[in-house]
Amino acid sequence: MAERSTAAVDVADNSDDTSLTAQADQSTADGVAKNRERDTDSDEVQESTRTDGAGTTSPPELHSGHKLARRYRLEECVTRLDGFSSWRAVDEKLRRAVGVHILPADHSRARSVLAAARSSALLGDPRFVQVLDAVEENDVVYVVHEWLPDATELTTLLASGPLEPYDAYQMVSQVSAAMAAAHREGLAHLRLNPNAVLRASTGQWRIRGLAVNAALRGASSDTPQRADTEAIGALLYAALTQRWPYESDAYGLSGLPKDIGLIAPDQVRAGVHRGLSELSMRALVNDGATASRHESPCTTPEELVKAIGEMPRIRPPEPAFTAPPEYQRTTYQQGTYGRQTPRPGVTQPVPTPPPPLQSRTGKALKWAVSALLIAALGLGSWQLADALMDQGGKNEDPGRTQTNDGNDKSPKKPISKPIAINAARDFDPLADQTEKPSDIGKVYDNSTATYWQTDFYLSPDFGRLKSGVGIILDLGKTQQVGKVTVRFVGDTSVELRSASSDAGSEPTSLDAYSKVAEGSGATVQLKPGKSLKSRYLLVWLTKLPLQPDDGKWRGRVADIKVTS
Repeated sequence: MAERSTAAVDVADNSDDTSLTAQADQSTADGVAKNRERDTDSDEVQESTRTDGAGTTSPPELHSGHKLARRYRLEECVTRLDGFSSWRAVDEKLRRAVGVHILPADHSRARSVLAAARSSALLGDPRFVQVLDAVEENDVVYVVHEWLPDATELTTLLASGPLEPYDAYQMVSQVSAAMAAAHREGLAHLRLNPNAVLRASTGQWRIRGLAVNAALRGASSDTPQRADTEAIGALLYAALTQRWPYESDAYGLSGLPKDIGLIAPDQVRAGVHRGLSELSMRALVNDGATASRHESPCTTPEELVKAIGEMPRIRPPEPAFTAPPEYQRTTYQQGTYGRQTPRPGVTQPVPTPPPPLQSRTGKALKWAVSALLIAALGLGSWQLADALMDQGGKNEDPGRTQTNDGNDKSPKKPISKPIAINAARDFDPLADQTEKPSDIGKVYDNSTATYWQTDFYLSPDFGRLKSGVGIILDLGKTQQVGKVTVRFVGDTSVELRSASSDAGSEPTSLDAYSKVAEGSGATVQLKPGKSLKSRYLLVWLTKLPLQPDDGKWRGRVADIKVTS
């Protein structure tokens, strides 16, 4: 796919001005804003406040309380720069906070901003802050986007120190995957920095300003994929070291010392995760390999996603539990209630217990128990002898013979035998065609301690992005399948689908697999309702559990067994 310097290059400047309000009506409310979102980078050191070709264009005279389209009430001006302004506003129709960019219709960038906003809105990826409306009316162009009151900028997070390795891993993983998806649709960011990356209260990372921020600032690039990849490398570098990987200070972070060049994060700060340090260098140093590992550089977000997938997975830190205080016994529980408290240093006499059963009642009880035991032994011996005599008489009866003429016509159950899985692969036909392929062998390695997992989603129904994802099993040849047992981590809904028995090669579309069984749980036995012969089986996950270790909706398959 050809790269484009901004998201709006292929969108005509005279495109239809139809409002995106219909899309905004379908969005959910975000609540009341609690923090100021900065949609532009006013603190970036290399940013100039000059206007290019728009010097004579003055921004519209707007104020708090002004309404756009009799719907969006402006509340607070966040940024006023380069002839445009950004506001926190309220959508009075849906009663929610939104963000609004406003610039004059005759501004030199007005058409490109409109085109970029509409291109970004068509992407519809929940990992990006969504554009809700893009309109030109009354000599004004305005773009309405989501406002996330519970999200925190990476700039704010880094003000208190570098991120933990797991948080930095999640940030670079989610941002890289999101930008790879955007570039597949021909969209670039070109303004990816700590102000544009947000972490929601759920732990999900969101990116704002896709294409729009670049259009507002007039930014462009001949190699947009490389520019965004280097920007992701700079984000990871800052997250690991709390330093900006260039000589100049930016975003509240100190730059590197001058005249020493770019050094690896683990040389800047002690205790930095080695794998993440090398990953950031591979994204930043695009003219050669790093000094420590001689790995090839990553020049596109897709290559960065692949490099992350090849890394050992970083697990979340174990929760810290405080040991409860040692249990203190009370004097009442010790049996001293009502007694006098002994004086310190005085040894209390311990009364000697009487010999057991030395009283008259005790002696009588001993004789009674002995008599009962003797009677029980006698009765048991008599019953045992009687049983032995009866059995001997039966064995000597000449009229009883045992025959086995081999004419037993009772039906025999077929013996269930395990069927070896010849190969397996991930199956994601409704999205980007791949889903964690590097771990697929863990589903049939005869170990439930390892597992293959899906990507994370915002809801158990895959964030309403697709109906499912699965694993194709190749049995090596067409065989009789009696049962497929799947062990999950967490209760998961699953279907067993099969290709036709005469399929010569592995089908690649979902419609080629017919559903033969379904179930739900942590261990699911999928038994076809009728006789099934097939070589290719599809274990199709339809509903995902919430994983407690990372708080995300994702499926995890620990083991799959196939029997005849």
